[in-house]
This record gives sequence, C-alpha cells and structure tokens, in this order.
Amino acid sequence: MSMHEKANSLNASRVMVDEERGYALQLPDRMEAQHLRPGTPSHDSTLDGHDGAPLPPRHQAHEAYDYASGRVQEFWDRLRGKGRRRVGVRESLRNIMFSSVLNIFIIFVPFAWASHWEMMEWGQDTTFALCFLAIIPLECIFDWGGEQMALFLGKDLGDLLVITLNNAVEAVLAIILLLKCELRLLQSTIVGVVILHLLLIPGMAFLVGGYNIRHQTLHPHHTDLNHTLLMIGYAGTISSVLATMLPTAFFAALDRGANAVTEAGAEAGSALVNDATRHQILQMSRGIAIMLVTVYVCSRIYLHNPPGENNALTVPHDAPEELHHEEKHLLEEEPLVNPWVCMILLTVTVALMSVTAEFLVESIDAVRETSGIQTEWFGLILLPIVSFSADGAVAILFFFQSIYDHLTHREILVPSMLARGRAIDLSIQFTLWWQPLLVLLGWWTMRPMHLLFDYLEVALLLGSCFLVNYVTADAKTNWVEGLTMVVFYLMIALVTWFYPGQPEVAFMLHCEGSVAEAVANGGEGHVETVVAHAAARLARVL
Repeated sequence: MSMHEKANSLNASRVMVDEERGYALQLPDRMEAQHLRPGTPSHDSTLDGHDGAPLPPRHQAHEAYDYASGRVQEFWDRLRGKGRRRVGVRESLRNIMFSSVLNIFIIFVPFAWASHWEMMEWGQDTTFALCFLAIIPLECIFDWGGEQMALFLGKDLGDLLVITLNNAVEAVLAIILLLKCELRLLQSTIVGVVILHLLLIPGMAFLVGGYNIRHQTLHPHHTDLNHTLLMIGYAGTISSVLATMLPTAFFAALDRGANAVTEAGAEAGSALVNDATRHQILQMSRGIAIMLVTVYVCSRIYLHNPPGENNALTVPHDAPEELHHEEKHLLEEEPLVNPWVCMILLTVTVALMSVTAEFLVESIDAVRETSGIQTEWFGLILLPIVSFSADGAVAILFFFQSIYDHLTHREILVPSMLARGRAIDLSIQFTLWWQPLLVLLGWWTMRPMHLLFDYLEVALLLGSCFLVNYVTADAKTNWVEGLTMVVFYLMIALVTWFYPGQPEVAFMLHCEGSVAEAVANGGEGHVETVVAHAAARLARVL
C-alpha cells in the first residue's frame, strides 16, 4: 500500500474523530436552543420540566442517582449471569479442562516445583526448562478465562480484563526481577516485552489471519488514540519527545555517556557515572512515571466513558458496526463456565504463575553462565518469549492445520488467540502502566529502578514504534505487513545476540553499595569480560 493511500486513510479516520467530538459539542447547542424556544418539548427529563423550564438541581441529582443505580443493577445482573443458562460447577470444570489442547502441559507445574526443591539433583537448566513449559498452560487459562469473563463484564471491561491478564505473565516476571534486584535484566525484559507485543504477536496475527484475504480492518477511532498513546509512551511526535527516552537523552547530552567507563575504570567513570547523577535520573524517572500513570488512567476514562450522555461502559451509537456486533455477540453467546468458578480459577492461576515465575527467575543466573547467553539477548528475546509461548504454539498448530485444510478444501478457521489483534493494546498498557509502576515500586522498596535505558534499546523501541505506526495508520493490515513486522523482530534478535550491553547502565542500576563501588569493582573487568564473550560467540558462529 502506498504512502499516499495510507495518508488519505489516516485523514479519513481523523475526520471520524472530529465528527465524534462534534457530537459531544451538540449538547450545549441543543440546550441553548431549548432555552431560546421554551415552547419546544424537551426529550431530556434531566434538563427540562413539563413546562419547558429547567429542573432544579435537586431533581437533576435525583435523576442522575436513579440512572447510576439502574446501571449498577444492570451490571450486577450481567455479572452473575442473570438471563443466561446456568452453568454448574462440574460442567465448568469439565469445560476448563478441555478449553485448550495446551492444557496438557499443566503436568509440568508439579515437576517444575519439584525440580526447584531438588535443584542440586535435577540441575538449574532443567528447572528453567520445566518452568518455561509450565507457564504455557497457565497463560492459556488466563486467555480463556478472560474471554469467558468478558461475556459477563461487557466489551469495555472485558477487553481491559483480557489485556491485563495477557500482561500478567510479564508483570509477574518483572516484579520478581525487581524484588530480586536484577534491574539490568528487568530493563531488557521491559523493552523485550514491548517489542514482542509491537512486532511479533500482531505480526503473527496479521500474517496467519490475513494470508487468504485482501486486508483486515482495525477500529480507526481506537487506532488513532493508540498511536497517540504509543508516542507518549516511548517518544514524542513533532512537538514532544519519547518519555522513556528523556532520561537517556539527558545522560547522553552530557557528552560523556560513551566514555564514562574506560580503561582507567573508576577515575574516568566517577566523572559521570556516580551517585549524584543516578540520584538526578531517579528523581526525573519517578516524576515521569507518575505522569505516565496519569495519562494511562485518563485514557481509560476516555475510552470507557467518552464525551456524551450516558456513554459510560457502553458502545457509542456512532461506533463502527463491528463493535455493535461484538457487543451483541457477548450478550447472546452462552458462557462455558460459571462466573464465580471463573473468578476462582483466575485467582488460583495467578498464584501458580507467581510461584512458577519466581522459580524460573531463580534459575536464570545458572542458565546464563552455562549457556554463555548475553544478558541483553536473555532479557530482550528469551524471557519475553515466555509470554508468547502459548500463542506461538497455537500459531504453529494453526499453520499445519491450515495447510491440511487448504489441501482438503475445508474452511480455514483462525483461532481467536491469533485473530484478536490486541497485542498493541498490551504494549500500551505495559508502557503506560506497568513500566512506570515498576519504577514507583522500586522507589517504595528502595531499589534504584530508573528509566535510563541502553542506547540500543531506545533505538529498537523507536524503530518498532514507527513501523507499527505506519502499518496501522490506515486501520487496515495484510499478511505482507505482518511478515514485515515478524522479519524486523528476527533482525532485532540477530543483532542483540552479539550485543554485550552498556556497562554504564549496569553500574547505574547497581543495588548493593554505591555506584562508585560498582565502577571500581567492575569497570575494567566488566568491559574485558563482555568483549571476550562477544568475540568468542562470534568465533563460534563463523
């Protein structure tokens, strides 16, 4: 698709947004017209009485209270499944068991725990592999349980719950890494999770879901808002800069970032890589974190309660037909599980996920030492793949199934896990909510978690963000654009395999002792070690 076509489509979507804003602006005009024509009957009982005069504030408050009470009762009735076929506990458990073929991997959970407790006999490599496999069915349960709860919560809250549950794996891993003070690995994992959700997951969805059709359509209104949120989360547009980039730009602007740690070790490094500089970066990172959280909360308020009358947690009347059809589908589809059983299931799954993720993190150091994998590649690629393991397995199974269906002339059905296309929303939530929350949690737990990222990581975020912005600019995608996103992710994986990382960033994230002690103890030795590892790995590849 040409740049001209994408620009025209983007302008059309912006016109739609302006029309939506115009609808909200019609309300004051209508009120003014009614005051000018007092004889005209009013259709809004909260504004006018029977004689055309405005109702007193007491009556307006009473009307608002009645409306809110009705909406709460309506939400409660839907949550407890009123009007739907009652699903018993036994039937719910049976449907949970057979919800996905990947649930068979649940047998790895007890083996992973046993391997952790008998680590000396089983080995930490075995523990890491078993924990990796055990997380796959837990992620499937998150996905299936979230989809079932969406039937009882409605589209708005249901989408928010599904997105949050899909981010649960990464969020749990990130919190455990923070508490274990693996801050350098945590930063790489944050960047890796965002890039994964920006490139690999939606790229796979666009690729396998659109190979036999001309294009897939996204919701243009939400797409425009997502573009804005992505650019606020990572970068600025014409008038601003990336929020995550600001502390890194501050550090680089001192013109000593690349030379802060040299052969002189502590003497040269202390000029910039010191506790005073880290304190400044921590202060600005915590301020930025508060602002990002505020932006995310306000964006959710806007999405769930857009301008206009009685629009809270409802699909606006002028929304695309697909959204109305989806909401109708959620109302009419019969659930496969009891809502209370589903809530208990998700709570238990979170507990199992937390323990399994902690065991996985505790085995990371030994795996890195025995495998020789760089911290950058481990955090940018390997750990985020844990969250994609279930979707990746479904994609592989669908690939072979689609080949068989095509050869036998059967209808090809794309699994819902691949067809949703919610991965960009996952990146927005992780960037605007979980990332700043980790900074604030580090502040509370006295960990020096900040937003000074590796220069290469910032470049990868920028490139990924602009690629996704271009692909989704016209609210349409095709399989070629999906292939482009997947290939770019593979390019990133190849480059980071050889990248040792910036030692300055590692020193500024040092937990035990001061930055000066970290520079003095690891300056020269760290640089020589990472260079030697990179040279050895390059020699093996060649």
